[in-house]
Amino acid sequence: MQVTITQITLKSPWHFFALAKNALQITKQLKGTQYREFKKTGVWTTHYTMTLWDTKEDLQQFARSGAHLQGMKISKDIAKEIKTLTYEADRLPDWKTAKSKLAEVKGIAYK
Repeated sequence: MQVTITQITLKSPWHFFALAKNALQITKQLKGTQYREFKKTGVWTTHYTMTLWDTKEDLQQFARSGAHLQGMKISKDIAKEIKTLTYEADRLPDWKTAKSKLAEVKGIAYK
């Protein structure tokens, strides 16, 4: 199985509204897929998601389509930085472990 962990750091708290609107559409899209488990957390300008997938193909099909694809396109407008990590595991980690793993990842920085 595949675990994907994502961190998005917003340019400002005002961008939360655009993030929330897009996240709602992405969550609706996610519910129509074969994901195993999904978690999210965040406050102020830093937000995280974790998703467990059966296969890499399921993950890629989701990530490259619909609302998620649109979200990736607008991310440069609302995000200061995005970090994503995908690895093989049978279950999602706890948040402390997930954040520790992301701390080692070089993110994509936007101006």
